[in-house]
Amino acid sequence: MFAKAVNGRTTAAAEGEVVVLLIGMRINRFWAVHHWVPVFLAMPRMLRELGKDGSRGLLGHVLLTASPRTYYVVQYWESKEKLYAYASSPDMFHHRAWAIINRKEKAGKVRGHVGLWHESYVVPEGSYEAIYADMPAFGLAAAHGQVPVEQRGRRAKDRFAYRSEGVTSE
Repeated sequence: MFAKAVNGRTTAAAEGEVVVLLIGMRINRFWAVHHWVPVFLAMPRMLRELGKDGSRGLLGHVLLTASPRTYYVVQYWESKEKLYAYASSPDMFHHRAWAIINRKEKAGKVRGHVGLWHESYVVPEGSYEAIYADMPAFGLAAAHGQVPVEQRGRRAKDRFAYRSEGVTSE
């Protein structure tokens, strides 16, 4: 099912700081299928796990590819604390997956067949802005909601200047 496009210009309804996690993998050796397929399948499993419990803090995500060998996910989180809590929770799949990777690394069994990476950003209000033209809610707007652009300003500098109640500019 496809999301219906919203006519006109909209922006993300995010208020306060925004937490963004970029996480991905790179297939270094295509022939080493048994090494990279489990890694490739781990992220959808984690996303399903997070989708079952909204209190974990994942607000939304976008699956992307950078090349035939590089895949990643842009994730939007409620807070860095909830991101940390999920990553370190012993009852969640992420913890088990990293335990396997760490054991292989210690045993000298990592051979460079697949690369892993992540970048985390905590972005204060006033340091992000978004615009969508004739788009369904996407990215930040899918995670935080979508409002008509006029509510935050027609120009990027106006959207950057937007402050929600209780947030002051520095």
